[in-house]
Amino acid sequence: MTKCPYVPPHPWNIDFPHLMLRAKAVNFKDDKATFRDKLLSSTDKLGHFAGIPIVTQAVNAVNSTGLARLVMEGALGVDKNAWIPEYAPKTFPQLAQKSEDLPVVDGAKTPGKVAIYATCYINYNEPGIGQDLIKILKHNAIPYELVDKEACCGMPKLELGDLESVAENKEKNIPKLAKLAREGYAILTPIPSCTLMFKQELPLMFPDCDDTQLVKDAMWDPFEYFMARNSDGLLKKDFSKELGHVSYHMACHSRVQNVGQKTAETLKLVPGTEVNVVERCSGHSGTWGVKKEFHETAMKIGKPVFRRMAEEEPNYISSDCQLAGHHIEQGMEELGLPKSEMAHPLTLLAKAYGL
Repeated sequence: MTKCPYVPPHPWNIDFPHLMLRAKAVNFKDDKATFRDKLLSSTDKLGHFAGIPIVTQAVNAVNSTGLARLVMEGALGVDKNAWIPEYAPKTFPQLAQKSEDLPVVDGAKTPGKVAIYATCYINYNEPGIGQDLIKILKHNAIPYELVDKEACCGMPKLELGDLESVAENKEKNIPKLAKLAREGYAILTPIPSCTLMFKQELPLMFPDCDDTQLVKDAMWDPFEYFMARNSDGLLKKDFSKELGHVSYHMACHSRVQNVGQKTAETLKLVPGTEVNVVERCSGHSGTWGVKKEFHETAMKIGKPVFRRMAEEEPNYISSDCQLAGHHIEQGMEELGLPKSEMAHPLTLLAKAYGL
């Protein structure tokens, strides 16, 4: 669905994205990565530290204060105007209820039980999205469990070129995930970058690791899983709330998985719902869009997306990548476009079920 023009099977046979990752790895090995970039890529460590109650309040206060953001821009190079997420007072595992003891109903295409790899963002920043995933699973009588003591998937470190840290995180995660895969769980990740890491990047980096390949086969995007359950005749469609017009941004890391527009297809199952799909880079690109030297460019890149998302004045704007969603929301506001409620697709599906 999406790729650079010169990747295989093009005659030039150039995998440009991974070529640039190799350049970043050389850059990191030569000790050219900045303290700022190392800090921003340490999402799990930042989240763990900022999750301490008194620290959470202090960090959120700093993030929302103009003067403090100005100081942060000078000290760390984080643009004072860039949207950055707050930290939640409680993490997703602290909030998540244990699954009911439900029978496992496998489908022809889908396992009937789910393991949730929550991701750093859901764990520390917006656990409500994870809660919405749990609500949907419970409504569909699908038993679930959380991956215990998960580490970061490693995508931020990969994009930094820190391959040693990627390998360290892989050793923390893969044994746990492989055990769940062997036990017949579908492993769901609510953030597409993390899904992509386990589906594509780690298998490419560790082709001889059987457990990594096993996890690859067990990993699902949530909406890929829901549409497969629908094909199995096992997804409930007792929706009680129309969503109206939804402008949905299909994130780059969703497109590159090549599973189709599963989020849009799922939302279209809801009666009284129209989905405008925008398949173009929002300009955010992980931590890149918050950096002082790139934020203005990130907003320029996103302008076509901001305008297309605002077409027909939707009831909701949404993206599988919540960081992109907030970036789009900020861009629409700066352009003076009509304001719409921003909500993650999992939140929208939970709303449609009346949960």
